[in-house]
Amino acid sequence: MDTTSQTSYPDLHPAARAVAQLIDGVDDARLDDPTPCPQYAVRELLGHLVGLSTAFRDAARKHFGPSTNTDPGSVLPVLDDDWRTVLPQRLDELAESWTAPTAWDGDTQAGGITFPAAIAGRVALNELVIHGWDLARATGQEYAPEEASLEVSYGVLKPADDDPGRGGLFGPVVEVPENAPQLERVVGFSGRRPDWQPGD
Repeated sequence: MDTTSQTSYPDLHPAARAVAQLIDGVDDARLDDPTPCPQYAVRELLGHLVGLSTAFRDAARKHFGPSTNTDPGSVLPVLDDDWRTVLPQRLDELAESWTAPTAWDGDTQAGGITFPAAIAGRVALNELVIHGWDLARATGQEYAPEEASLEVSYGVLKPADDDPGRGGLFGPVVEVPENAPQLERVVGFSGRRPDWQPGD
């Protein structure tokens, strides 16, 4: 088996761990608090993290079905009572699934969209980085994803030269200073204000 190309695949484990480390800091009393995602309270954001982790795990495995062919924007996510157990498990399964070289081959499906698996894996990592920031900011926790994860997000979100006003997956870019930390630049590319606080 040719393993030379495997080194170019990003590792999802650090981003998944960064999200998992936030779970213990989420107080049940804050589940209805707002997040930087206007349509999501904390509980919906957590439900979305469970759903996207399941979907992109199955996308890596090429196991297509309801988890991969459903548009996540079609309904608000529902957070089940066992989320504190399920979410860390799904995050670990997601990261581990993308360690298989076959996960990055050919096409796959997530969110009802069929696209190259090599892109899907990077999109999955970016989803972890951005929604990890959302969760940390909404619950008042520190968040410091690894530089390699931020570089992947930067590549996924950086606007195309012919469409400088928008990111690839989210809303209009929020301008931040050129010398801003990489996390703030990535957050701005995602259409979020890096200085967002609950109550904004």
